[in-house]
Amino acid sequence: MSDSGYRTGREGEFTYRGHTLDELQAMDVDEVAELLPARQRRTIERGLSAQQEKLLDEAREAGQEETANDPIRTHLRNMPILPAFVGKTFEVYTGQSFERVYVEPEMLGHYLGEFQLTRTSVEHGQAGIGATRSSKFVPLK
Repeated sequence: MSDSGYRTGREGEFTYRGHTLDELQAMDVDEVAELLPARQRRTIERGLSAQQEKLLDEAREAGQEETANDPIRTHLRNMPILPAFVGKTFEVYTGQSFERVYVEPEMLGHYLGEFQLTRTSVEHGQAGIGATRSSKFVPLK
């Protein structure tokens, strides 16, 4: 088995590219960035924005406080999921509302926005009997 990605060991312990979750959480952000896929690594190497730094600080503080169950609200769908986010609940903005995302270890290296879709599937009604080709579209009410 290759050492790229995550896997669960014999004891059921989560590892990401050969490191346990505790080891990842003890690492600096730059050390974790070396393990991430190229796009996420480049995001961190270019420097996180002020809002992204603030979100990271909020996630670290939420782990230390007793109110760790309160969700963290954010519009930052382009924030890479880092080990500090694991076990926390975020409310990610979809363009219309905030939807909850519980971050699990398997989500490391992805973006927050990947777990809340911004578009809904469209279902159209059926055309009636005797409908012509031009009037086959019937909107749902």
